[in-house]
Amino acid sequence: MIATASSFEFTPAGGPRGHQTTEERGRGRDDVRLLVSRRSSGRIEHRSFGDLTSLLRPGDLLVFNRSATLNAALDATTGSQAAVLHVARRLSDAEWIVELRHAEPDSLPTTPWLDAEAGTEIELRGGGRATLLRPAVDADAVRLWVAEMMLGLPADEYLRRWGRPIVYGHNRRSRPLSVYQTVFAGRTRQRRDAIGGAALPAELVTRLLVKGIDLAPIVLHCGVSSLEAHEPPQPEPFEVPPDTARRVNAAIRAGGRVIAVGTTCVRALESSAVGPGLALPSSGLTNLVVDPTYTPRVTSGLLTGWHQPMASHLAMVEAFAGRKMLETSYRAALDAGYLWHEFGDSHLILP
Repeated sequence: MIATASSFEFTPAGGPRGHQTTEERGRGRDDVRLLVSRRSSGRIEHRSFGDLTSLLRPGDLLVFNRSATLNAALDATTGSQAAVLHVARRLSDAEWIVELRHAEPDSLPTTPWLDAEAGTEIELRGGGRATLLRPAVDADAVRLWVAEMMLGLPADEYLRRWGRPIVYGHNRRSRPLSVYQTVFAGRTRQRRDAIGGAALPAELVTRLLVKGIDLAPIVLHCGVSSLEAHEPPQPEPFEVPPDTARRVNAAIRAGGRVIAVGTTCVRALESSAVGPGLALPSSGLTNLVVDPTYTPRVTSGLLTGWHQPMASHLAMVEAFAGRKMLETSYRAALDAGYLWHEFGDSHLILP
């Protein structure tokens, strides 16, 4: 069982504005609020995302995820019932890890299909089909399956033509894939956008570099997420390139702070760590779970969004903020009406 930080109760803020992008509200991508938590002093600051250049110091290193969002939701039917198939990690030419979900007429949000059986046939658009083969993980209620996918086209082309971005339950309408991409996106990934980096437009990146704040890429391809019931994250492919490992080690040696832009970066960075203050070039599948019992070895701080009460991401946030600071910051965000979810406000946790 994963240790979580979610036993204190809160209700995420948001409302209609929280389910709009900043562009839809007539603003720039970085025109969101930024709550700053300083663990050493216990101090909370209410700032804007554009203040990031004044909150970071020359010599600090921001690490971002180059993985891009994929059209991973496929409209489907099984028997006479409407469904949506979420595709996650590709295991071979034909086998994928997938999540089957119930779909309701005229309703965008979906719900997990927890009583499916091996051998279930799923019809997809464009002549594609899938067959559930076996559970992907051991569980009483099976949510993730290994499925055989027969698409009739190369997978990337099929998803581009027939897929759409996965939509979280709080959204009531779909949006084009471009809305979910960060300025860093370069290599496709399997599931969702990097919330922590969504508010970094090119102009702000330029100002950070001019000030002497370095940036370095990693890659972590997210699988099917939806981890809102104390579920630990699944194994995910990652890569920390040699130049990034070098910059991480150099920043730490020079007294700079390594700030992960999003929880995906934390998982990749810490998977490359071989000791306190030392990262090595790494790639493969990571099983690492960062929770309140874990002490980060190379990552100093975290720039992220606001997470649901039972999300595994919240346990990772506690590893950086500590329990007391976590509760203080979330209550301050709630009191001040910060916006949740992928189009909401941001949280910077500094040591």
